Amino acid sequence: MPITMTRSTQDYLKRIYELTECGLPASTNDLARELDIKPASVTGMVQKLAAEEPALVEYHKHQGVTLTPTGKRAALEVIRHHRLLETWLVQTLGYSWAEVHEEAERLEHVISEDFERRIAAALGNPTRDPHGELIPTEDLNMPVDDTTPLSSLRPNQSATIQRVNAQDPNLLRHLDSLGLTPGIQIEVTEYSSFDNNLTVKVGQKANVLGLNITTKIFVEIK
Repeated sequence: MPITMTRSTQDYLKRIYELTECGLPASTNDLARELDIKPASVTGMVQKLAAEEPALVEYHKHQGVTLTPTGKRAALEVIRHHRLLETWLVQTLGYSWAEVHEEAERLEHVISEDFERRIAAALGNPTRDPHGELIPTEDLNMPVDDTTPLSSLRPNQSATIQRVNAQDPNLLRHLDSLGLTPGIQIEVTEYSSFDNNLTVKVGQKANVLGLNITTKIFVEIK
C-alpha cells in the first residue's frame, strides 16, 4: 500500500534529515525541540514511520532515529521543493531572503512534480537557493557541500561566503545590513581566543562577529 505523505510526515522527514546530516542519529528530544512537539508525541510518530511499508525511518529506543533510503528520498523531495520555491519567490516575486522561509514552508507540501520541474526550468535549474543552500538534484541526490564554517577561520585568511544556514528573519536582515550574503568576499583580520569573536572585513568595513553568527556562515577559503 502506497505511503500517504501527509504534511506532518514530510515535516518529520525533513527535520530528521537536517538533524542527521552530521552522520549521527537524531534524538527524539532534538526532534521535539525542532518541531515544537512533546517528546512523547515524537516517539509515537517515529515508531509509526518505522512501521510503514517500506519503512521511512529506523528507530531504536535510546539510540535515536535515522532515515531509510526511502525516507531520505522523501525528505530530499520536500527540501528540493522548499529551496526551489525560495529561489522562485526571490527571483520572480521580489521577496527578500529574510521573507521566503515561511512562504516556502506552506507551499512545499502542495506543489506538484510538474510544477516543481517548471519552476526549476524557468529559473535555469539553479544549484543553490537565496541563502546559498544546495538544492537537491531532480533525481533526489544532494550535491556534496565542501564549505567551511566561518568560525574556523583565523586572521589573514580570505574567503567567499557560499551559504548561510539560518531561518530567523531578524538575523538574515542583520546579515544583509552587514553585507554578509552569499557571493561576498571577506577577510578575517582579528580573532579573540577569549570569546571566539572574529573581526571580519567586507570591503573597507570591519565587523566583530560572535559564534551565533560565525557558526551559521559557511565559506569557500581562497
